[in-house]
Amino acid sequence: MQLNNDAPSWASVRVTRHLPDELSGLETLCKNLWWCWNDRAKALFKYIDPELWHNSSHNPMVILDAVSLKRYKQLAKDEVFLSHLRSVMDEFNAYMAEKDRRGKPSMAYFCMEYGLDASLQIYSGGLGLLAGDYLKESSDMNVNMVAVGLLYRYGYFTQRITPQGNQVAEYNAQDFLKIPAEPVTDKDGKWVTVSMKMLDREMKARIWRVPVGRTDLYLLDTDFEDNAPEDRQVTHQLYGGDWENRLKQEILLGIGGIRALRLLGLNPEIYHCNEGHAAFIGLERLREFMQNDGLKFDEALELVRASSLFTTHTPVPAGHDAFEEDMLYRYMGHYPERFGITWRDLLSLGKVNVDDKGERFSMSVLAANCSQNVNGVSMLHGKVSQEIFARMYPGYLPEELHVSYVTNGVHYPTWASKEWKAIHARVFGNDFQTHHYDKRCFEGIYNISDEEVWETRKLLKKELIRIVTNKLSDPEISSHYSPSQVIAIKERLSEDVLTIGFARRFATYKRATLLFSDLDRLDAIVNDPKHPVQFIFAGKAHPADGAGQDLIKRIIEISKDDRFLGRIVFVPGYDISLAKRLVQGVDVWMNNPTRPQEASGTSGEKASMNGVMHFSVLDGWWVEGYKEGCGWALPQERTYDDQNYQNELDAATIYATIENEIAPAYYDIDKNTGRSAQWISYIKNTIAHVACNFTTNRMMEDYCIQYYQPQFDRFNELAANKFAKAKEIAQWKKKVQEAWPNIKVISYTTPNASYVLSSKNPMQSEVVLNIAGLKPEDIGVELIFAVADKKNVLHIQEKIDYEVKKVDKESGDVTYGASIIPERTGMYQIGIRVYPKNELLPHRQDFPLVKWL
Repeated sequence: MQLNNDAPSWASVRVTRHLPDELSGLETLCKNLWWCWNDRAKALFKYIDPELWHNSSHNPMVILDAVSLKRYKQLAKDEVFLSHLRSVMDEFNAYMAEKDRRGKPSMAYFCMEYGLDASLQIYSGGLGLLAGDYLKESSDMNVNMVAVGLLYRYGYFTQRITPQGNQVAEYNAQDFLKIPAEPVTDKDGKWVTVSMKMLDREMKARIWRVPVGRTDLYLLDTDFEDNAPEDRQVTHQLYGGDWENRLKQEILLGIGGIRALRLLGLNPEIYHCNEGHAAFIGLERLREFMQNDGLKFDEALELVRASSLFTTHTPVPAGHDAFEEDMLYRYMGHYPERFGITWRDLLSLGKVNVDDKGERFSMSVLAANCSQNVNGVSMLHGKVSQEIFARMYPGYLPEELHVSYVTNGVHYPTWASKEWKAIHARVFGNDFQTHHYDKRCFEGIYNISDEEVWETRKLLKKELIRIVTNKLSDPEISSHYSPSQVIAIKERLSEDVLTIGFARRFATYKRATLLFSDLDRLDAIVNDPKHPVQFIFAGKAHPADGAGQDLIKRIIEISKDDRFLGRIVFVPGYDISLAKRLVQGVDVWMNNPTRPQEASGTSGEKASMNGVMHFSVLDGWWVEGYKEGCGWALPQERTYDDQNYQNELDAATIYATIENEIAPAYYDIDKNTGRSAQWISYIKNTIAHVACNFTTNRMMEDYCIQYYQPQFDRFNELAANKFAKAKEIAQWKKKVQEAWPNIKVISYTTPNASYVLSSKNPMQSEVVLNIAGLKPEDIGVELIFAVADKKNVLHIQEKIDYEVKKVDKESGDVTYGASIIPERTGMYQIGIRVYPKNELLPHRQDFPLVKWL
């Protein structure tokens, strides 16, 4: 071969890492996200190259790819490092060995997003972070869970701020070779894919596995050459594209997710739908029961419902995904034939009024209709959710609905700083390390000296200030402040000043700019010569939310004002890493949602793990969390219907609380000790009495006790003896449904309008019904006593059941009677209600037919 080319000639060569045998444990660790909540494992990767650890956003896979062979050879001879590695691997292997001891029931958890670590960008905000924390807790508690989601090529956006203060959303493709996800392959080494019909073609999805400690998360990805271009983009962006792309994402998550589990040989017993995005799991499971077990649609529905749980995170009706009927028909029009039902029947699963052409098909209604239980994510949100879902059950008052709640929590090992974890380990007791403990162990914080508590808080705030000033000094990240402004900020932002943090998604209901209602008063607060205050803001607004982006711009504008420069700062690039530093480093965490639009909120819970007090409207989790001496609260009830007036009042209350309570307590420094004893007591109280109640440990225990175990038991009861009970209930419901329109009221009597309370003179009421061939015990009759509140909303005070008094077999008439003695005097509204009655039903809304007389 002659060499006659004048131009350079290049060829691509991929060099993959191969670690020395002594370091092989690093390869194992970097592929299991257990490392991201284990401080000793993180220290290993940081030791390899501290600068690279920082620049890689703490991504071990990036580090292992970038480190030189020379450095690996050094580490292979570094006895200190090797000893540390062996110790961590022993801990990891012992931890993973417990996976074989997981018991029943087994659960499948479906969610659109998971916030596990910055190295895996498949999350946008609170929903994803909650789901990520929940998976970590399932691993720590060794709960038998598997999770399903989508792997997004571009994930959520990276935030950049222009010099004018405008948010710019940058979508950077994830390098799938640098994320902790591995292809799932079959015995022949081929990538396992799942298929589903998408209009006139087939769409395929590759299956990836992300080990989250002992819990496996399986992710589906359509961005590969087997798919049409319009299908490849389905998993390009989280919540990206138009409504049609969103529908395709939700078909992939629900239907594709179930099929993926089956391909992997996984048949969990309970299915948890975390938000309505995954509601199509119900349809796919219906198909399975009918196809595999020969069940009828109604029989299969009993089994699907018995083994399904739906958690809603949305506090406003408009926040629930819903699709136009025509679009839905194009993609799902073949399902009724599969089920042996009509298109109208299918629509009724996702619509409250199936005949209303203007009503969209709601994924939340579908999820509720395919689940035995529905829950909100805080006590208050449970009540709000009852109001939202009340339209599905018009015969019942919202407060009667089966919709309950499990208050969200956070994963303690992820969000507590390593400094606090070391302290807690000394005083929380041995059981705490097992993840099966009495939450009263958090009271061990009272055994820690005031000096150690104060110094720990100072250390964490010093580190936060360092990170904030470094970020603001980096023009690649921060261009909204000029060089001179950055210098001024660095000079003025101080670790000795009371620091209040506000960081979250910038939606208008969060009222991020409420603090700026009276700039003169705010000026006096932040520049108080004796009690200065500084505020650190961070967060993203959805790219389509112009109002949310305007909030960010407004904060930046005010932070540049000479009065507020260095006292109010906005830190761009909000992500999990920055969130951790903020909740660990500030003194107070502030939240100002519009009541009652905060479903739960978890950032304040994360702060509490670090002894950071919460200052918020009594909404979401803080309704349950607030205790005097552990933080501060704005009232739960609105004073004004006019939101502008309410904002004005809330702003004034915030200013007054900072001026008169928070700042004086922080600066009440003892001259001899240099510490504020009152502030330290708040820190200890927060850990002992707030943090203990808002961990995912408590949350997981609640789900297991309230839902997973009872539903597992009921499902087994229905499925026993070739699904005998499921068939019995379905047949009974069919019989009652057919007879229901023909039930007639022959006569009834109600108590007199005026009554003197006396045990010797009970009220008498009688109802005579023709029950259309049903059994007397199939029908329940009850008298409802209700009272109206100040807003004229009725609330039930008492229910009185009627008993069967007489059965006329010839006419089919049944007499029901009740002898009633009210518990209290007063003015009541009374009503008589007839409903289907069967002890096999889990609750009344499982079969919500109702007749009011």
